[in-house]
Amino acid sequence: MPLKDECCLCKRVLPYSYLRRCQRCGHLYCRDCMVSDVTTSDFKRMFCLHCARKIVSPQPFSKYGALTRHLKFRSAFTNTVKLSFAEIDGIISDNLPMSAYKTESWWSNMPTNAHAKAWLDAGWNVHEINLKEGYVVFKKINNLKTKRYRRKVSRGEIKPFTPVRVRIPKSNKPSKTRVSKLYARLKNLERQRASLPTYPGSFKPKPKHEKILFKPEKKPQ
Repeated sequence: MPLKDECCLCKRVLPYSYLRRCQRCGHLYCRDCMVSDVTTSDFKRMFCLHCARKIVSPQPFSKYGALTRHLKFRSAFTNTVKLSFAEIDGIISDNLPMSAYKTESWWSNMPTNAHAKAWLDAGWNVHEINLKEGYVVFKKINNLKTKRYRRKVSRGEIKPFTPVRVRIPKSNKPSKTRVSKLYARLKNLERQRASLPTYPGSFKPKPKHEKILFKPEKKPQ
């Protein structure tokens, strides 16, 4: 049977030969859920419908994101931040809307508003607003819930720490067996030399092969 897999978009189970891998996200999709490259119209590069939508109509970037990053940076040093409207214009690199200069309701801590979400996501609240002098005071939220990743500890018994076994490199020294064999061989040679008879003067006994090959009466002169 051919291998089968599921399309990540329409959830249909099809043979593996009918599925293609998206060049952007890397997931498997069927041919109905894929289109060619929308930027170059290259049929060899196939994108899924999700990735094609992100390329054609990307999500708009919030202009208040710079304010969020600024408040997160200031949270490490202080609990209150006073910013003028001109300073906020410089941080976001754009002008605030006219309602921010005229009404205090624009500065309300409502998470449904995009501009209010900028300081709420950073962990700050608008504590004071002064439209006459043109400044706003942010105060840090103390009970901000942050995600903390804790290491999972097993409920069973904690095993003692066992160090990793270290491999000792082998030395180039000969083994004890080899040394003992060589020592025994030297001892045997010493015994053989000690068992040979000693003769005075320069007399040397005849070797064995000479005794066998030549007899005393037939020895060549």
